[in-house]
Amino acid sequence: MAFRREKFVPRGGPSGGDGGHGGDVIMESSERHNTLVHFRFNPEHKAQRGGHGEGSNCHGKDGRDVVLRVPVGTVVTNAETGELVADFDQPGMRQVVAKGGRGGRGNARFATSTNQAPRRVEEGEAGEFRKLRLELKLLAEVGLVGFPNVGKSTLISVISAARPKIANYPFTTLAPNLGVVRVDESQDEDEAQSFVVADIPGLIEGAHAGAGLGTQFLRHIERTRVLAHLVDVSEFSGRDPVQDFAVISVELREFGSGLAEKPVVVVASKCDIAMPEKLAELEAMAKAKGLPFVAIAAATGQGIQKLKYMLADELRRAAPTPDAAAS
Repeated sequence: MAFRREKFVPRGGPSGGDGGHGGDVIMESSERHNTLVHFRFNPEHKAQRGGHGEGSNCHGKDGRDVVLRVPVGTVVTNAETGELVADFDQPGMRQVVAKGGRGGRGNARFATSTNQAPRRVEEGEAGEFRKLRLELKLLAEVGLVGFPNVGKSTLISVISAARPKIANYPFTTLAPNLGVVRVDESQDEDEAQSFVVADIPGLIEGAHAGAGLGTQFLRHIERTRVLAHLVDVSEFSGRDPVQDFAVISVELREFGSGLAEKPVVVVASKCDIAMPEKLAELEAMAKAKGLPFVAIAAATGQGIQKLKYMLADELRRAAPTPDAAAS
């Protein structure tokens, strides 16, 4: 609240300026970020408050916005209500996640013909305070699933430029890996069909309830359109391939989110050292269920090109994900 008082200016009148608006907290999807680790050690973010109104009808300056950059595939929900706030499924998307407060009004705003010297002001409003949950869901068209150590990392290293850690023991993959696959290497890069494959860490029985790496990575399969289910048929694995396929299928169904309805390509892995009986049983099971089947050996390249074409065909027939359809 202020009044203009200057020499030779009688009855200067009210001159209280308005306060500035507070800045917004904005999230923006960026291709330069691929993790949310920068929020782990700096979890609180605050935009600048608006400046105070002053005399001589000087308005306060608006506060600066704060822009927080997140990887593409980040889903933002209200931590208290679970309500979806934003789904960053494309690069360059921006969303105001906490709106700044409105600036107050000075007494100059309330001057009227009947009240030329108002002693009334209006205080500003506080900005939004929100607790948000950030969850990163990888965006890939094909997801490689299966038990640990069935050859998923080796396969993605063969069909793409991805170089995940590969070792002869379970759970060598502790984070999903993405790779871009070109279906026909003989075509020009601009003309060749390509798709993105995600190497999902190995699943075990009870994964939907948190066993092993559990639901920590099952959620990454939600956005895939086709699943390539790798089953180890080697004679040294000591496993039953048909039983392994059934166990992982149950885990996908129990996790929900439509994973059981996604198209599946059954991939017999390590067929260069396969036990013929295991390979035949798995192929018969796939045929009985009406599922595409291919036998591969990533180490020798056997069946790799056939697998690429098969996945490309399934992608052409598969419906887009709900996220892609909404965007």
